[in-house]
Parts: sequence; structure tokens; C-alpha cells
Amino acid sequence: MSDDFEEELIKARMFEKMMEETKRLQTFPDRVVEISDIEFESFIKKYDRAVIDCWAEWCQPCRRIAPIIEELAREYRGRVAFGKLNVDENRLTAMKYGVMSIPTILIFKDGELVDRVVGAMPKPLLEFRIRKALEL
Repeated sequence: MSDDFEEELIKARMFEKMMEETKRLQTFPDRVVEISDIEFESFIKKYDRAVIDCWAEWCQPCRRIAPIIEELAREYRGRVAFGKLNVDENRLTAMKYGVMSIPTILIFKDGELVDRVVGAMPKPLLEFRIRKALEL
């Protein structure tokens, strides 16, 4: 093969990779998405990395952790999809995943539950757990 052909082939592969990454960034939400029992399975399967905040409106620790989850959703846009599941309104999913206390953060990789975080915690600790579980 000529050097020119190899160079063009490398450029084409780089362009294809760049386009795939652009598409990925566009498909991942840049905010926390409210999901229900109905959308839950499709959400965790659509995104190879997903974090679900299980919460309830009356829960004060849930209210304290919500802004942290919002920040992480913006910071990890294109790499992790963040969802929010109200357990009072979506009991089937909460029961399926054994959510007994809130807030509970469910961490999924390739549609499989890889970790759960129970209780409110500071952003650095929560971010560490998410990064470790998702191998980021």
C-alpha cells in the first residue's frame, strides 16, 4: 500500500471515530431524566452506563442529594445517563431492585446493576463510587 492510501485510511478511521463520539454525546441526556416503571428497563438498556436516583418528595436527604445528581449529570454528559425514579409513584421498580431506604442510587453498566449507594453523601464520595462502579 502506498503511504498516501494509508494516510487517507487513518484519516477516515479517525473521522468515523469522531462522528461516533459526537453521536454518543448527542444521545446522552445532559440532565437528570424523570423515569417511571414503564421506561425504566428501556432507559438502563439504552445507555451503557446509567445512574438512577430513587427518591420521594417527602424525603429530606433526597432533596439534599438532588443538586449533586444534577451536577454530575452535566459533568458526565456523554458518558453516563442519570435518571430519577420516584419510589412512591413507581413501586414495581423499587420492589424489583430491593429499594428499602431512600435515597438509593442504583448504578448500571450494560443494563446490569453493578452497585447501589444508600443514603445521602457528599459529592466527592458519591462521584468516587460512581466512577469506580462504572470504571470511568
